[in-house]
Amino acid sequence: MNLITIDTRRADERPRLPAWFRVQAQTGPDYLEIKRTMERLNLHTICEEARCPNRWECWNARTATFLILGDICTRRCHYCSVETGRPTALDPGEPQRVAEAVHALGLRHAVITSVNRDELPDGGAAVFAETIRQTRALSPGCTIEVLIPDFEGNDTALARVCAEKPEILNHNIETVRRLFPSLRPQGKYQRSIELLGKAKQQGMTTKSGLILGMGETLDEAREVMRDLRAAHCDILTIGQYLQPTRNHLPVDRFYEPSIFSALKAEGLAMGFAHVEAGPLVRSSYHADRHV
Repeated sequence: MNLITIDTRRADERPRLPAWFRVQAQTGPDYLEIKRTMERLNLHTICEEARCPNRWECWNARTATFLILGDICTRRCHYCSVETGRPTALDPGEPQRVAEAVHALGLRHAVITSVNRDELPDGGAAVFAETIRQTRALSPGCTIEVLIPDFEGNDTALARVCAEKPEILNHNIETVRRLFPSLRPQGKYQRSIELLGKAKQQGMTTKSGLILGMGETLDEAREVMRDLRAAHCDILTIGQYLQPTRNHLPVDRFYEPSIFSALKAEGLAMGFAHVEAGPLVRSSYHADRHV
């Protein structure tokens, strides 16, 4: 078997990570510049809020994923460490500050994501659109990827983002159809698949991400891949779930790197233009290579 199964009966005991998860946590000048820029401009990153294990590698390579619409999410997904609660008021200066950060850091590719803001009529689509416009105005040579929520199926909100023509439109499916109701109770599997299909119809290069190790089978993961291709999704990321805190879903199993390599080959054979797969892969990992 090319996986390690974890006994999850003791949710208070987090399992020891396999050897292939060793990450060198070091801060170089590029890492520090990104950190200081974010602090100076009062911006959030999903790298920090989601406790991404690749933060050191990515920041040292001068890449980071901006988190807009604040840092408090209206949804409670059982694997995600972003804070859930009542969001604060929208910050009208946030799009401009993101643009300033992209320009100051000289980024060639910017990834912009957000918390869910289900209390807003458009789910925050107008802020996404304005952030794209402001970033393009200051850094016209920078390619832009947006990682959007499902906007609760609001087609007008989706169209508003697509009208700004980001180079990549990403929406993460995250898990398999069977686990969706329990892990993403405020989302809907089919709604996410349909969003990607609608974005493709509006001319977008589309992307989605799948997390393994939350209780799925590999056949169920393959079903997700087929559903994404049926919606003409172009780019796929596949990574291993890591339990962010003891209060979150325990890891069901760790897949060996060879499983990710096999899924990558299968995904390419299905017709994905690019598949990024590996234990440490996250949605924005090596995102500049996906353009």
